[in-house]
Amino acid sequence: MRFKSQIRNVNLLAKFCASLASLGQIAWCRLNDEDVQFTIVPDKGSQVWSVLRPEMIFETYILQSASPQNTINLEVPIQALSRALRSALGSTSAEIRLTKKDNVPILSLTIVTNTFSSGNNVVAHPTTSRGDGGNADFDFDDNDDLSLRDANGGGSSDRETIITQDIPVKVLAMAVVERLHQPRTPEPDVNIYLPPLAQIKTISERFTRLAMATTKASSGASPRLELSANMHGSLKISVKTDALNITSRWTGLAHPQLDPTHFPDLTDHPTTKMKELGGPNGENEAGWSRVRIDAKDWSRVLSVGRVCTKVIACFINEGALVLYVYLPADENGDEGDPCLTVS
Repeated sequence: MRFKSQIRNVNLLAKFCASLASLGQIAWCRLNDEDVQFTIVPDKGSQVWSVLRPEMIFETYILQSASPQNTINLEVPIQALSRALRSALGSTSAEIRLTKKDNVPILSLTIVTNTFSSGNNVVAHPTTSRGDGGNADFDFDDNDDLSLRDANGGGSSDRETIITQDIPVKVLAMAVVERLHQPRTPEPDVNIYLPPLAQIKTISERFTRLAMATTKASSGASPRLELSANMHGSLKISVKTDALNITSRWTGLAHPQLDPTHFPDLTDHPTTKMKELGGPNGENEAGWSRVRIDAKDWSRVLSVGRVCTKVIACFINEGALVLYVYLPADENGDEGDPCLTVS
């Protein structure tokens, strides 16, 4: 079992992991030949299912496993990984690999940075020895000692520093994760592009504070926000208490076009029926699809705004809200598939 890769886009991966870290403490990471998946399924609250193409974040991608498609399943403390990646921002290069230390599986992040020095240029070179660690399934490096040597005679120069961040992980057997599947939901009643998530987050948190200020302190419960949308470009966020009833509304939002290869006939699709029920001004309440969500959980979900360029919200009336979050376009201008699915 082997995983080693040079990180191509540290900034993007750091933002991505920071978004996940705000939604849970432990992530299931599945690496295989085709993609990199991160999944967070908490005891309660929103689930996250994410898929990244390896070439989006990795320069090289060395993966070897006895499982089909070289699959490796890891249980990762996502907050620790996020902190380690933050330390790599601005680095010259960063490499991540699956290894072992003291017989414990770890993700080892090796960061190379350059700093300006007025003295001798001291370069840290890792001296690596290979051991078996008592586990023949791993091809790993441990006992990495950093030896320092004088690189030149002196004078002002760049100093190269190597930093290693180790994140303990668990290697999961295929049998442990084979029953984990993304939830299946009915076809949505409304599909709509959301306005900037930072804008929604500001308004949602303001509504939450107002609701808590007008609710008895003894309740201690998080307020619930009502989100609703129609197929005529409108979105509403509302909060209601005994002393408060406020709503914020967006209009002129776009709706994604459904793929005709998957939906050749939209006559009986729920979104078509919902559009017929509603009106341009939202005068018919039957044309709105609604969900009620925990305000604190919603605030955590909106943290994915730090990594996305567009978000499609799929409303299942009085049932669920599914968000499809897209990464920034690549160098060819192709956004590809959504990287995060939050439900």
